[in-house]
Amino acid sequence: MRPGRAILLSAGFGTRMGELTRECPKPLLPVAGQPLIDHGLDRLQAAGVGEVVVNLHYLGDMIRAHLASRATPRVTFSKEETLLDTGGGIVKALPLLGPEPFFAINSDSIWTGPDPLATLRTAWRPEMGALLLLVRRENARAYTRAGDFLLGDGGRPVRRGTAPDAPYVYTGAQIIAPAAFDAAPDGPFSTNVIWDRLLSAGRLYAVVHEGGWVDVGTPAGLAEADRAVAGDAP
Repeated sequence: MRPGRAILLSAGFGTRMGELTRECPKPLLPVAGQPLIDHGLDRLQAAGVGEVVVNLHYLGDMIRAHLASRATPRVTFSKEETLLDTGGGIVKALPLLGPEPFFAINSDSIWTGPDPLATLRTAWRPEMGALLLLVRRENARAYTRAGDFLLGDGGRPVRRGTAPDAPYVYTGAQIIAPAAFDAAPDGPFSTNVIWDRLLSAGRLYAVVHEGGWVDVGTPAGLAEADRAVAGDAP
C-alpha cells in the first residue's frame, strides 16, 4: 500500500524553542540550511506522496507564503482558528485527505538511516487502524523523556503506563485510516485518544525504525538535527 496523501502537522506554537519561535514558526526554523517543513515535504515526495495537507495556526501566513512556490508535492492548507492539537487537527483536515489510509507526519522530526516512510509502507496491512513508527530510546537524539511504548506480540504496542521507562519512542510518523476518527471528539484533542481506542480494539500496531531520530523540540534538538543531517553518528 502506497499512501498518496499525507498531513504534515505544523500548527503548534513551538514554545520550547523560546526566543527562536517568537517571530518565526517552528516549521520554518532551519536545519542544515533548509526549513524543517521542507525536510518533511522532501521525505513525503520521495515516498510517492502527491498531495500534502499542511495545518496552520501560529504564524501560519509565514508558512503559507514560504510554500507558495513549491510545486511538488501539491500542498493544500487547513487553517485552525483555534489550535486543535494533533487529533483535532487531523479531523478538521479529513475532507482534504480522502478515503484511503494516509501518512501523518510531525514537521519537527528528523530521521537518519533507512527511509522511515518506506518502513511504514512495507509494514502496513489492511486490518490495521494505525501503524506507528517507533525508535529505540537509545537512538532518540535530544530526547529526554521516559519513552512511550513496549512492543507486544505481532507488533502491537503496549503503553508504558506506570513503568519508570519504556524502550521505544514514537517518532512522529504514522499511517492511519480515516475510519479511526469515526465518532472522534469535537474540538482540540490528542491523537492519543484515537490510539487508545485502537489499542482496545486490537488495531493499533507499530514498526521500529532501524536508524536514528531527532526530537527537534528545543534549541538543543535543533543543533542535534544539524549534526544528524550532516552525518554525525549515531
